[in-house]
Amino acid sequence: MTYEEARALFPVLRRFAYLNAGTFGPLSQPTIAAMEERNRFDHEFGRGGKRWYESVFELRTRVREAVAATIGATPDRVALTSSTTDGCNIVFAGFGLRPGEEVVTTDSEHPGLLLPLHASGATVRVAEVTTRPTGEALETILAHVTPKTRLFALSHVLWTTGQVMPVHELRHETGLPVLVDGAQSVGAIPVDVGELDFYTVSGQKWLCGPEPTGALYVRDPGRLRVALPTYFSQQSLERDGSFVPKDGALRFDSGWIATPGLAGLEAALTGAPSWRFERAREMAARCRAALAAGGYEVASDGEATLVPFVAPGDAAEDALRLYEAGVIVRDLPGTDRLRASCGWWTSDDDIARLVRALAG
Repeated sequence: MTYEEARALFPVLRRFAYLNAGTFGPLSQPTIAAMEERNRFDHEFGRGGKRWYESVFELRTRVREAVAATIGATPDRVALTSSTTDGCNIVFAGFGLRPGEEVVTTDSEHPGLLLPLHASGATVRVAEVTTRPTGEALETILAHVTPKTRLFALSHVLWTTGQVMPVHELRHETGLPVLVDGAQSVGAIPVDVGELDFYTVSGQKWLCGPEPTGALYVRDPGRLRVALPTYFSQQSLERDGSFVPKDGALRFDSGWIATPGLAGLEAALTGAPSWRFERAREMAARCRAALAAGGYEVASDGEATLVPFVAPGDAAEDALRLYEAGVIVRDLPGTDRLRASCGWWTSDDDIARLVRALAG
């Protein structure tokens, strides 16, 4: 599939310069069709009966397998969730952090990680990486490790700067468990979980699936307590509520996910072109260059597909103005920045429209 053929599959691109996959990725026509087909199937077969339930579990299995292949894992180590926040809650609830124990994070984490982290009761040590070159991130984060440190919890790609964090190096250097928020990485850059302990996946962002969908990778499921059990957690259940958990990470499935959403995610995962990462990186570099040439301060060192830049005026008002001009970006709350998300579907015309709309 050529770039032109692949781009033509996204209806939204006919109207907008869509630069917002860091929030929601664009939905392709095959993804939309898969959701509609599954919705019709569910209603025709009444959402009940042996055949229908078998189809649901088969669909969940296929999605699990597709997610696992995307991140270099095996399906038995992947739980299906509704979001990366869901995955973070599962890990923090089951990890068993106690008062006085420490978790190291960064100064640019999304609330989806920070809120469950603070609810865990652990002491949080924050490494200020956003004001330093990315090459210094490893040293900066390691400087916050103490004998009380039990866990690293951070994004692979920071949502406000686009910096890529050294998550594998942290695991290698310390041997400590690492929880990775993969909201801005999976589908945007190549991901292989390797020796990482926990990795959350967003289905609706760079993977271009429907919301709410996601996943959680768990390297050693037996060492994480099932603290938020659902019907999908158990393989046998007693009358008093005691249960035998399912094997592997399936015990952490966060509950029912609407089947049209799962069907859409499956279509999105199987339809992504093999050249997507190289193309996305190239378009992000072109976007940075075009914004810099237009006189805008680009607040990123160019390692990932997020391109934050200083807004010409009030960021929230500028985001609204750009939308009215047919360009979709987002403002970063509490900052003076806008953020463009450049995917493999992004065109030179999209970037040119952004620069023109900013000047207008």
